[in-house]
Amino acid sequence: KSLSRTSVRSRMSLKPPKAYNSLQKGALIWDPKPLQVKKIFEALKKGLNEYLEAHQAELDYLSGRHKDTKRNSRLAFYYDLDKQIRSVERYIRKLEFHISKVEELYEAYCIQCRLRDGATNMKQAFSLSPSTKASRESLLELYRNVQECTEDMCFIEGALEVHLGEFHVKMKGLVGFARLCPGDQYEVFVRLGRQKWRLKGKIETDDSQTWDEEEKIFIPNLHEKFEIKVTELRGLATILVGVVTCDSISFFSTKPQAIVVDITELGTIKLRLEVLW
Repeated sequence: KSLSRTSVRSRMSLKPPKAYNSLQKGALIWDPKPLQVKKIFEALKKGLNEYLEAHQAELDYLSGRHKDTKRNSRLAFYYDLDKQIRSVERYIRKLEFHISKVEELYEAYCIQCRLRDGATNMKQAFSLSPSTKASRESLLELYRNVQECTEDMCFIEGALEVHLGEFHVKMKGLVGFARLCPGDQYEVFVRLGRQKWRLKGKIETDDSQTWDEEEKIFIPNLHEKFEIKVTELRGLATILVGVVTCDSISFFSTKPQAIVVDITELGTIKLRLEVLW
């Protein structure tokens, strides 16, 4: 266990693990979520491979033109293509390293998860056996092992979050048909963990919409979902239209993802967003 723990920490000079406040004041509880991490890892790896395939196709296309240009001896165009090819090759190497790092982190995470599960099962078995000095010592050691594995898992979760990239979220407006009238004003509040985006919009006389902000960058994390709240502004009063949550797993894609979220239960008002990873 000590060798495994040392190897995990020595390979990662990244940010510390995430601590979650427990109900008891002043106490900290480590709370890794293996199932959520697995879903994010699979979505992230799929998205990274999509980027890799797209740039590999671009490299193949440029390499073919490069050969044709070399035969035709158009030197200026040839050197420009050569520069583009080297740039794409560098980016492909960067993507390959990124993918290998993500895989390495997840492999280490799975090892710590299995160690923790094994220690937890043994701890439960010892707790059912007659209490002796040896069993109490074993229980204490197993408790330490569980705590160390849990801490390592949280540390790796923090390290994995560094490799999740960015979400560029664009406001595309509200859809409400008869519910949206000229002069109506709305406030949209989007939150992802501690990251917040508050913007106000107005329905114009020609049914177009104006918003004081159009784009916001969010840093993805493993555990938090997007929370979206829409309120209608009427003078000094505000009327809650609806609150919804949106998972970010489907956003790890090379193509911009168009999102239409039902703000009201009946779907009479929807919010349109576009997310580019």
